[in-house]
Amino acid sequence: MTRGLGKMSFDKDNSTTDPFAGDAEKQMPKENSHPVEEASTQRCRGRFGGVLGSLLTVEKGDLSDPGKEHNLKWYQRLLAAGMETNGIEPVPVANRTNNQHWNLFTLFFTSMLSLLPLPTGMLATLSYGLSLRDASLVILFFGLLTSIPPAFLGIGGTQTGMRQQIQARYSFGLYPAVVPLILNAATITGFTLISAVVGGQTISALNPDHVSVKVGIVIICLVSFSAALLGYRALHWLETWSWIPNLISLVVAVGCGGKYLHLQSDTLPATASQVLSYGSIVAGYFLTFSGTTSDYSTYHNPNVSKTKLFCYMYFGILLPSIPLLVLGAAIGGAVPNVPSWSVANDRSSVGGVLYEMLRPAHGFGKFLVVLLALSSIGNIAISSYSMALNMQMMLPIFSRVHRFIFILIAMAIVIPCAIKAAQAWEESLENFLAIIGYWAGCFSVVLIEELTIFRRMDFSSYDITIWNVGSKLPTGIPAIVASILSFGLVVPGMDEVWYTGPIAKKSGDIGFEMAFAITGVFYLPLRWVEIKWRGRL
Repeated sequence: MTRGLGKMSFDKDNSTTDPFAGDAEKQMPKENSHPVEEASTQRCRGRFGGVLGSLLTVEKGDLSDPGKEHNLKWYQRLLAAGMETNGIEPVPVANRTNNQHWNLFTLFFTSMLSLLPLPTGMLATLSYGLSLRDASLVILFFGLLTSIPPAFLGIGGTQTGMRQQIQARYSFGLYPAVVPLILNAATITGFTLISAVVGGQTISALNPDHVSVKVGIVIICLVSFSAALLGYRALHWLETWSWIPNLISLVVAVGCGGKYLHLQSDTLPATASQVLSYGSIVAGYFLTFSGTTSDYSTYHNPNVSKTKLFCYMYFGILLPSIPLLVLGAAIGGAVPNVPSWSVANDRSSVGGVLYEMLRPAHGFGKFLVVLLALSSIGNIAISSYSMALNMQMMLPIFSRVHRFIFILIAMAIVIPCAIKAAQAWEESLENFLAIIGYWAGCFSVVLIEELTIFRRMDFSSYDITIWNVGSKLPTGIPAIVASILSFGLVVPGMDEVWYTGPIAKKSGDIGFEMAFAITGVFYLPLRWVEIKWRGRL
């Protein structure tokens, strides 16, 4: 029986009545059950001989197999340090052995319990003119709603062993999936820039005459990318404990500077346009996790309650983000009325304001400012991890280039871009956050409908042996066409600094709502026709 979105259910335990029972077992490769086709790219010959040639060989249906890695001395040293060997290949059921599912909560909780939400919250009162009360309600409502898709889609990581953008190929096809892949990589890069800039500004606020924002950005990025180099296990270990100093620092900052937070600027009652426009900012903040959540759960044991997995990721994203977004809105509303905060905000943005909030704590306050700056590391580390995975997916041959190479490339991209973004900070932030929700709306509804309607919540229908076999994956035409058609209403519903559509002039920004709704409406019949035409999913 087909299950619609309104009938989604998750099992409550691991009993034999679990409707998902057997999904993982069905994915176990059987001898000769799926013939491996010719290589998706020919074995590199000539100048790519020996070790390099075999490293760059990409076979259709390749799964993660640490035993295939070459025993080069430098490589073995990296492995001894705990570096993850797998890249984008699906992780077989036998290798999904991590039973610490709770660390999915700590990973997202720690990465969000940082400075990242604060500047997004400040936009509500500083740029959109909302009162603290109205901003808090918008943050709460849109946050509760738009955290659902990423948490739901993240379940697929444990059940299929595939990264999020690899799962997208089962809707978008092998080559058309590059479109959301590029958009996702750009989004991850943008959030990495935000964290790097805010962390750099906070370090610079300690001594702006001797430590520039540029230097602060470089320090934060170098430490963060070093953590990302080691991979999956290192990230989960880091995020398990680093939330503790982050939480202590934020609580003390609010305790020291909280006496000024009630000095909110006077505002007019919120209009529908203000609410929807800032709501699109909040939606963009949460919804874009839909492109990465499975990246961090591919090694977890699939034999666990899906409800538990959903809750770990949902509350891991939501619980730290809502209070910190509201705190950012409170800081933004008080900045114009507290002279020292206003000067600090002009000089070092939110980092400068936090320094002023902690100034009463003297030397201990400076120490906490450093900890707050370092809180960006957790977010940048997981973002750069996913960024490197996305780069590996761009071309088939890239899948055989080790992930740490792409992390180094990502670092070379992020540092100069973050330095440039810091020069026009508020404009860069607002433009980025406002537009990213559009593509994420298209992407998430396609994957949700594919899983719940066409695959009937049966994760075993994702044949992991065809993850890079274009002829056996869907064509991707329905997903791409539905997404393109949605922009017929997305564009008129956009309200940006550089463009306001005719619908948005009257209603406010409804772009992401249109992207989600219209894409969902068109994808259903188009995908149904494709399945009838091809005779298979």
